[in-house]
Amino acid sequence: MSQAARTHAEAMFLAKQLSHRFDGEPSLPQRLAAATRTQLDQEGENVAFDFDAAAAQQHLMLSPPHRSNLLNPAYNVVGLGAVRNGDRLYIVQDFGHALPSYSAAQVKELIAAAVVRTRRQANQPALARRDLPEADDAACSMAQADKLSTSPVHQLAQRYTVLSYTSLHPEALPENAGHVLSGQNLRSFSVGACYARTETYPTGVYWVVLLLD
Repeated sequence: MSQAARTHAEAMFLAKQLSHRFDGEPSLPQRLAAATRTQLDQEGENVAFDFDAAAAQQHLMLSPPHRSNLLNPAYNVVGLGAVRNGDRLYIVQDFGHALPSYSAAQVKELIAAAVVRTRRQANQPALARRDLPEADDAACSMAQADKLSTSPVHQLAQRYTVLSYTSLHPEALPENAGHVLSGQNLRSFSVGACYARTETYPTGVYWVVLLLD
């Protein structure tokens, strides 16, 4: 993230002006995604032009939106960049909220546990869990297409009740899952998951297919 901040500070130095995005420059999420493998679900940025770091920090704290970024309790990682221009500095602070890094297997376990909790809360019997390779294939087809509606998902919908969604927090099911999972005729479930960075989700997201029958 510091490399991303440094690169943007150099862009401001070359342009001799402050900006969060220059013509032809990627967006902040895209810049951070290119510089780090850290998965983020929130990003923010401060830019400044001042005599030194201490003066810049003081002036940023006097600006409500910049102060809000600096004191945002959700942010847990930061990247810093500074480029000198004579007696002044171009300064960039890139903030983010970094998420835990899970393997596909861990993601599926978290989702399965959420299914179990939801069935219990609905006072319904537990569902048998099946690991179907086609669930993973369908999830990865969504990731590759950067959309939820794909041919493999449609094919599975002919045989199963399908919940397809993206998630940054695999321990939580989508809002409509509770109603679907409370069905009395359900007997089993299978989870497919695939992590990918796409144009829609430059810093990454889990693509999930939940099959119910």
